[in-house]
Amino acid sequence: MADDFVENKNTEQAENPAAEEKPAAERPVADELKLSLMTELASYGKPYNMKKIADAYEYAKLMHEGQRRRSGEPYIVHPVAVAKIAASLGLDTDAIVAALLHDTIEDCGDKTSIEEISSRFGPTVAELVDGLTKMVSIDVGDKQSQQVENIRKMLLAMSRDIRVIFIKLCDRLHNMRTLGAKEESKRRSTALETMYVYAPLAHRLGIQRIKQELELLALSYLDPIGYAEVSDYIDKKYGQNRDFIENIQDEIGKKLSEYDINFTLEGRVKTVFSIYNKMYNQKKSFDEIYDFYAVRIIVDTELECYTALGIIHELYKSMPGRFKDYISTPKPNMYQSLHTTVIGRDGIPFEVQIRTKAMHQVAEYGIAAHWKYKSGEQSKADIDRKLQWISKLIETEDETRDPDEFMEALKIDVYHDEKFVFTPKGDLISLPQDGTIIDFAYAIHSEVGHRMVGAKVNGVITPIDSCPQNGEIVEILTSSSSKGPSRDWLKIAATSEARGKIRAWFKKERRAENIIVGRNEVDREFAKFAHDISDEKKNEIVVTVAKRIGIQTADDLYNTLGYGGIPITKIVPKLRDEYERVQKTETPHDAPLKVEQVQTTTRRVKSSSGIVVDGVSGMQVKFAKCCNPLPGDSVIGFITKGFGISIHKRDCPNVTHAMTAPGADPDRWVSAHWDETDKRPGDLYEALLQIYAVNSITIVAELTAILADMKVSLLSIMTKKQTDDEIIINLKIACKDMNHYNSIVSRLRGIKDVVRIARGYN
Repeated sequence: MADDFVENKNTEQAENPAAEEKPAAERPVADELKLSLMTELASYGKPYNMKKIADAYEYAKLMHEGQRRRSGEPYIVHPVAVAKIAASLGLDTDAIVAALLHDTIEDCGDKTSIEEISSRFGPTVAELVDGLTKMVSIDVGDKQSQQVENIRKMLLAMSRDIRVIFIKLCDRLHNMRTLGAKEESKRRSTALETMYVYAPLAHRLGIQRIKQELELLALSYLDPIGYAEVSDYIDKKYGQNRDFIENIQDEIGKKLSEYDINFTLEGRVKTVFSIYNKMYNQKKSFDEIYDFYAVRIIVDTELECYTALGIIHELYKSMPGRFKDYISTPKPNMYQSLHTTVIGRDGIPFEVQIRTKAMHQVAEYGIAAHWKYKSGEQSKADIDRKLQWISKLIETEDETRDPDEFMEALKIDVYHDEKFVFTPKGDLISLPQDGTIIDFAYAIHSEVGHRMVGAKVNGVITPIDSCPQNGEIVEILTSSSSKGPSRDWLKIAATSEARGKIRAWFKKERRAENIIVGRNEVDREFAKFAHDISDEKKNEIVVTVAKRIGIQTADDLYNTLGYGGIPITKIVPKLRDEYERVQKTETPHDAPLKVEQVQTTTRRVKSSSGIVVDGVSGMQVKFAKCCNPLPGDSVIGFITKGFGISIHKRDCPNVTHAMTAPGADPDRWVSAHWDETDKRPGDLYEALLQIYAVNSITIVAELTAILADMKVSLLSIMTKKQTDDEIIINLKIACKDMNHYNSIVSRLRGIKDVVRIARGYN
């Protein structure tokens, strides 16, 4: 949107679009765009208000005059492309008009307004344009919070008029198609947002055409090497079996014709993204991807779907466990189809999808199919029913301030199938594959979850942390005397909906208890810091941190931590930053100099570790594990009791604490420095690195590959999962000095999934 154009330097023309006629070289482009748009709209045969759309085109052209995209094209090319994509989804006149005008307020706010758009094109168009504009017109300090707030505004706009998100998806699709004109950093950030926000939204709305193209384009920018590798594999494998799909279609077509079934056959290979996902996310090799080929059968009636299924199983041997009936149990995004995987004549497996024409339209267009093929109050009621998940997402955001939790709620499991579990009355509840009985109870109703005391699966008493299987009947046992959910349930529940309802209960019913739990969590973190801090200063730090994240008092922060609204890991860095700031302001600036002032009159003694210690001879020297000093670091020595001299970095937190703590003994600190005359090429020292990274299957391999390439010895490696998307990797390596250490860190920071590298372990 706004960052995708550059202004014409002619300021007079920018201030008054009508002051100067458009250059002749640009007029044919604009005229051709208009003709192309109107011709395409006419081809769909829908009763569009062509005059209104033409007026919107002329208005958008006038507003964007003098603006160009990064590619150098006139900016009007973009809204026209968005309008065409919207038309391909079957959207109505107002949506097409809004698509043409979607950037006018954001990019041309000095020339027009929502009020003017409303007077020219009607209040509905104005509301759509306003909803699209508000998605990006925010200013939040924290980048992650900004993304969540942006998505929340998008959801609110969707809840008022779903056409807002349709247009936004069309806008994002065209931006992705033209992303190559952007700089590298912008391409990557846009591709990430597309992969983790817009593609899942398109999936949630059932618009497979847009979802698949967004995934493919995003992948090509996020991992071009992996994308090329999978593409080459597809080309190679398809080349080896080029006639396979054609022969399969001929066999199936002949058999269906014998049964007088009216059908359409489509053959294809799996998309690059689908195969890439199975390889890297599901950890499968090329040879383990059995449904590389796929055939789609489109028939007229539901009965013919099952007839066709029988014919397929008569023709080919089916693979056990590879049949799914999404007709009798549709997916939450309305998708309906029969899926089966069978073995072809040459021993090659392939997938068969069977659906009716109506099902196919819903599979391709999702909720947008209601605009394409339906109208009236019944259609609106269907849409409202299918969009109930939006209100659940907004409730999740209201109950938690954790951006990761909100994003998890948004990103439904695109890559794994749901399971369907029944209530005793036969109602169908959809759960993720790892969904538990707790998730099932809260999916029925909040009160059912709160009052749950047990459960039966197929009539047998079962623990509530167990995972019911597809097709099982689950009965929730409740009691009015139940004391409510347990905090442990937050760790067991697999869905954000269940966790959100559990948190809401604790937030409302257990504030005093929450404050105690939250305060204890914060106290445990303070205990890990270098030295004690007074309760007064501790409260000051907590209040400051609370206000930084939008919470007014310390008790409110403790309460939020207690009911799980924010995980303690999210505020630990902020507590540490504020703690260090307070320490710096309170510690005298000359405190570190106390060590320099230690009287040293005896001879210099060089240790076997390349350290020269002033003032003490004949003692063993070792490096402190708290800071692992390297040649190039400023160091200091501490005379231990019975273990020689411990060498620390001068800025080690333990040094500052030990020198300023009550009862400190300055005589035990001695000056030390590195012996430059004793350097030998083979000398190596331990260094600790703490790496914060995106949790990907390749991250550890990439780290170790770089260390091997640099001939750096890896002494130990430990990983700790922070969230589903974040991992901490602790490395102990052998390096020569600070210059060597810095070069290693510089190479490791070049890995795409590495977020931050810190020295030492927290």
